[in-house]
Amino acid sequence: MTTTHLVAPPGPAARVLRGLAIASCLPYLSLKVAWVAGSRAGIPEGSVLLERPGLMTALNSVTVLMDAAVVVLALLLTQRWGMRVPPWLPAFTLWVATGLLLPIMVAYPLQLLLGAAGGGEPVAAGPVEPFLDAWVFPVVYGGFIVQGLTLGALFVRYARGRWGHLWRGTVWELPSAVSGPGMRAAALVASLVLLVPTALHVGWAAGMTTGLTPGQLTGARTDFIAREVPRILFAVFAVAGTLLLAYRRGRSLPVRIPLGLAWTGSAAVGCWGGWLLFAALVPADDAAKEPTALLTLAYAGEMITGLVLGCCVARFLRRRTG
Repeated sequence: MTTTHLVAPPGPAARVLRGLAIASCLPYLSLKVAWVAGSRAGIPEGSVLLERPGLMTALNSVTVLMDAAVVVLALLLTQRWGMRVPPWLPAFTLWVATGLLLPIMVAYPLQLLLGAAGGGEPVAAGPVEPFLDAWVFPVVYGGFIVQGLTLGALFVRYARGRWGHLWRGTVWELPSAVSGPGMRAAALVASLVLLVPTALHVGWAAGMTTGLTPGQLTGARTDFIAREVPRILFAVFAVAGTLLLAYRRGRSLPVRIPLGLAWTGSAAVGCWGGWLLFAALVPADDAAKEPTALLTLAYAGEMITGLVLGCCVARFLRRRTG
């Protein structure tokens, strides 16, 4: 992708969005820094987070850096120097940010909505281990939602100015060279493979318990469904959007629609699957808390297929530039 337009200097709206994006990082960063320093604010007695303090310090340090990257992104998207960075850097970084923030932005409000509607019984009977105090979740997830909304708005502004020509017109007007046989084959194979973990999520959302951990079985049913449904939805987005671009179907559609579906879907599937796979590979003290082989394979399948479909999107954009 190359730069053909200049992004206008930030106006009042962009400056407000930038300020909100940066301010929304402060609660999460403050809490994580406090935990790294040894504080137990928000962590109840007996929480699994207290079982391995060294590991949790390392993980908290990593997540501090990840959230600090949001501050850098907010500045990059609104400063003149942001136009001089290599184009792949903001594109890839925002793809990852989309994949990590969007599932939370959908799942948490859905969880609150389903919880308010009732049906909070556990998937299966059993004791629920303490994890975090209740106030931590709205503080942290609320901050993530604000980050996602503000960064998304700033990215649309930035991308429209720098790459807006890449999604003009309809799918009908796309030349065959924007995909090619390699992209079509990769998109088709990845889509078929993604059907396997997606089918598992459909089964789990419908009540299947095979492959779930004891912790997932003792959580509230509404919370579990709120996590599973978005993952099914994003898999559909990833497959539909990428195949529409690769095979140039739905020709009357504006290019931005399948491109948006492919971007958000592949990011959510690949990045969230990778994050859960990373968490699954962290060894647990208790064998009963280890993720099942089926869960681990599902996470790995989502990460790999999401990355492949994301590469198809990148290839499309690169060829579209040419």
